Amino acid sequence: MARWVFLRALGGVYFSAFLALVFQAKGMIGTAGILPAGEYLKALHGAGGLGFWVAPTLLWISGSNGWLMTICWVGLVASVLVAANTWPRGMLAVCFVCFLSFVGAAREFSGYQSDGMLLEAGFLALFVAPGGWRPGWGVRSRGVLAAYLLLVWEWFRIYFESGLVKLDSGDPTWRNLTAMYEYYQNGPLPTWIGWYLQHLPHWFQRATAGLTLGIELVLVWVALLGRRGRIVCFVVVTAWQIGVIASANYAFLNYLVLVLAVLLLDDKVLRRWVPVRWRDGVVEEHSAEDSEREVSRWAWGAGSVLGWCFYATAVPLVRMMLPVPLAEEPVVMLEPFRIANTYGLFAVMTPHRYEIEFQGSNDGATWTAYPFRFKPQDVSARPGIYAPYQPRFEWNLWFASLGTWEQNEMVPRTQELLLAGDKDVLGLFAGNPFRAGPPKYVRAVMWQYWFTSWEEKRKTGAWWRREEAGIYAPTLMRGADGKVMAAEDVSWRGPEP
Repeated sequence: MARWVFLRALGGVYFSAFLALVFQAKGMIGTAGILPAGEYLKALHGAGGLGFWVAPTLLWISGSNGWLMTICWVGLVASVLVAANTWPRGMLAVCFVCFLSFVGAAREFSGYQSDGMLLEAGFLALFVAPGGWRPGWGVRSRGVLAAYLLLVWEWFRIYFESGLVKLDSGDPTWRNLTAMYEYYQNGPLPTWIGWYLQHLPHWFQRATAGLTLGIELVLVWVALLGRRGRIVCFVVVTAWQIGVIASANYAFLNYLVLVLAVLLLDDKVLRRWVPVRWRDGVVEEHSAEDSEREVSRWAWGAGSVLGWCFYATAVPLVRMMLPVPLAEEPVVMLEPFRIANTYGLFAVMTPHRYEIEFQGSNDGATWTAYPFRFKPQDVSARPGIYAPYQPRFEWNLWFASLGTWEQNEMVPRTQELLLAGDKDVLGLFAGNPFRAGPPKYVRAVMWQYWFTSWEEKRKTGAWWRREEAGIYAPTLMRGADGKVMAAEDVSWRGPEP
């Protein structure tokens, strides 16, 4: 039953990932996108066969928008079939290949730990999923036990490694339990619930910081103490993840971690939630011959692959705790496929909230902002709850605000495409304020944001207050000859330490 629930929910997570790509992929990595996948793969041609290993993607076949969207739509349909329990093993393979095809060619747009989490879980699920077109509970196709264990191992590492990096980073806010003081307002996409949590007393913020470390470094070990320990872990981490989902938008990350925890449960726990008329199929007998046939079909190939994955995930974890000399090559070889990852969430807390805003002008004096779909911009707009949907373009802008424009090619590239009136890039925004034609100038302005106080919100109704911090990147203009040029020097060099 736990496997059945896990696989159906994994299909839902895949669906959320592909749904976001259907609306954003062309603007991000399409032929005229911000970071075209075709240009990236063309640059790798000189590496020969190594290029295919570095960027494992079906976009080698074609970098066209049509083929890119075909991959996204095929993945979306396959995810629905996984959720519907239709040929789950085959459809999971399709989902994995399609999502890896995006991740392998998207560069900065796929640099998130959540992408690695999904690919790792999706790959291991191939060895867990039952065979057949309509397998029901799948009692005749038990899957590979090692894959089950590696999925739980992934769940454990996400928590434990995240706790280790908090201590190893040296960030004083974790050591003195002040990490949560401004956490809710400084994440990529805050929620309205986060606004209220941010205003709770300091004892609450310190308690949640301590509880976070306790769950990540201590509680997860309780899962090794038998059935009761696993149930306790499931209850606590599920409640915790629901709280994180409500208070911050981290795309499908928290949903996936929550789903992985289902594998801590057994049929005895889950049977009470299943209608009586459906329970008989769970205890359906199957012969030893059926089991032996299923095991023999998988064991030889699965053993070496899953063993490799375990080694590639165990080595980084061991090295986080002990300076042990271990072979690095098996770890490096798997990196492009993102099926054996190292995790470490919130090692250092972000101390400020900066936002990059694109503005256009026809006279260089009056500037109009391009509206975002999800990011803070209108100070009176209530922060929404959007997860598991992931607006990757807007997420990347949040990360870009932590550095300079020279480190983030996507910012000036977006300015160029807005000057050209590129419809796919304009589709990443909530609207086009220059419908009559592209503006003559486009600039990227930096703002600093804070949640309003209780008093400010009562008086003005605003959720945010903001102050302009400067120009983030050179203002670009299109000359009479059609060439793009810088109109003025940059003044932003990143936040003060």
